[in-house]
Amino acid sequence: MVIVGAGFGGLRAARALGDAPVDVVLVDRHNYHLFQPLLYQVATAGLEPEQIARPVRAVLRRQRNFEFRMTEVTGLDPNGKRVVTTDGAIAYDYLILAVGGETNYFGLDGVVRHGFGLKDIPEAIRIRNHVLHAFERAMLEPDPERRRAWLTFVVVGGGPTGVEMAGALSELIRLVLVKDYPRLNVKDVRVLLLEATDRLLGPMPPRLREAAAETLWRKKHVEVRFGATVADYDGERVLLKSGEVIPARSLIWAAGVQAVSLTARLGLPTVRQGRVPVAPTLEVPEHPDIYVIGDAAYLEVNGAPLPMMAPVAIQMARTAAANIRRRLAGQPPATFDYHDPGSLATIGRNAAVAYIRGIAFTGFPAWVVWLVVHIIQLIGFRNKLFVLLNWAWDYFFYERAARLITSMD
Repeated sequence: MVIVGAGFGGLRAARALGDAPVDVVLVDRHNYHLFQPLLYQVATAGLEPEQIARPVRAVLRRQRNFEFRMTEVTGLDPNGKRVVTTDGAIAYDYLILAVGGETNYFGLDGVVRHGFGLKDIPEAIRIRNHVLHAFERAMLEPDPERRRAWLTFVVVGGGPTGVEMAGALSELIRLVLVKDYPRLNVKDVRVLLLEATDRLLGPMPPRLREAAAETLWRKKHVEVRFGATVADYDGERVLLKSGEVIPARSLIWAAGVQAVSLTARLGLPTVRQGRVPVAPTLEVPEHPDIYVIGDAAYLEVNGAPLPMMAPVAIQMARTAAANIRRRLAGQPPATFDYHDPGSLATIGRNAAVAYIRGIAFTGFPAWVVWLVVHIIQLIGFRNKLFVLLNWAWDYFFYERAARLITSMD
């Protein structure tokens, strides 16, 4: 039993097969599981990377039928039932592909070269370094226009990642960095959130979308711009399709996601966003011994594809593992039935929006629910404890401990 990817889906699938009569081999190019929903807090100096990641071997060390291999998958031989890696082929009887997603830049090469994505730890650290470096450059810049460009931060994308990133970035600047750089005029600082459509947090009810925009604008001092589509970025100026030019030395892209490029090299059919279409049982139609779950899987429910979110991957992992057990027992596979657990997005201290089981609420209660849910979902007691301590320190003392520029690259 080979599982490719140690994200939410891959890790849950491996755990679900813990007492099954199979040998589980989990393959990933990284040796850790990353809790991606809190990656933006690494980027805004709130948390250290090791507080939201945990070694795969440590997570599953007590599972007797488990083996981990740190190697990169480069291809697939479905007829020969082999996964091709940089360290040789791995044979399988059943395969679960949980390879995840990556940033979708929609063909904007300038954004790829000069902007910042937010999908893994190195990207988050690059953003943190860059934001802190921008303030250091602003301190040394005599020209007012250039200084304002260094202090202008553009976040693209009005989904949960973009909203949370913009809110956290504004709080880092206005509650923490203003104390580190008292000679800088905070009025020169701009945080802009650009959204191509006319709404933030699209899947949420209108009341929550409006509350999020209002909180960002009035309480977090984030300039929310609707109908603002980015056409290009050269590292110094953001060009919008409307022709407007925004001088900015920082652009963080949170506007799109797609399946990792590996899916195009596996010899399996792909559709929108590079995702692999699967049957309701999560099997690849022409290869019933291959299951695809999470961001890489394309499955429509009520005429719309399932979102590329962690709850979908976790639930798919359980169904895929259960279907492998059923096949081993000679039983027919079950179909995947997605249960929406609701949506949460934090906008900063004491501010969040939540939509759970048809109930919509905002403000402090939603923020508390967001905190509890994320602490519970973190893997490892040590990570839960350190994240909780960091949040408490930040909440009471308005301080971010991870304000280190670890690279000038």
